[in-house]
Amino acid sequence: MQTIMVSASKQSLQLLEDRTQIATYSISTSKYGLGEEDGSYKTPRGKHTVRAMIGEGKPINSVFVGRRHTGQIYSPKLATEFPERDWILTRVIWLRGCEKGRNRLGLQDSMRRFIYIHGTPSSEPMGVPASHGCIRMRNEDVIDLYDRISYGCSVIISQ
Repeated sequence: MQTIMVSASKQSLQLLEDRTQIATYSISTSKYGLGEEDGSYKTPRGKHTVRAMIGEGKPINSVFVGRRHTGQIYSPKLATEFPERDWILTRVIWLRGCEKGRNRLGLQDSMRRFIYIHGTPSSEPMGVPASHGCIRMRNEDVIDLYDRISYGCSVIISQ
């Protein structure tokens, strides 16, 4: 059984297989802290599952908007054209909350908030909270994680 453990205090993501750690990655959770409210831009806590996996086979730095591959490849030049964009690159692992009233349904629904684990430009920091709610990873790391997990994988996000 696979489990992804996200620690906001350590800014790390561990992949466990039958309770044995098989990989650890540096990440970036929300610069606004932890929380579940819609519109808060905070990283939601609690138990989640992988609802969808998007981007298999796409090149590194592929750009996604609305979970759709745009056909673009991220570059500094492209970044100057869209300076306000929160870049979602390479792979998208879409999370679904499992705890009604905490991170599922109502105003605390992680899936409706479009909470992902995804790649980000190499210029973005890891190991410090800097995202807009999602869990950011280095592009090489998100490919590695994506290739190791499957749909329905358990994800636990904690302080």
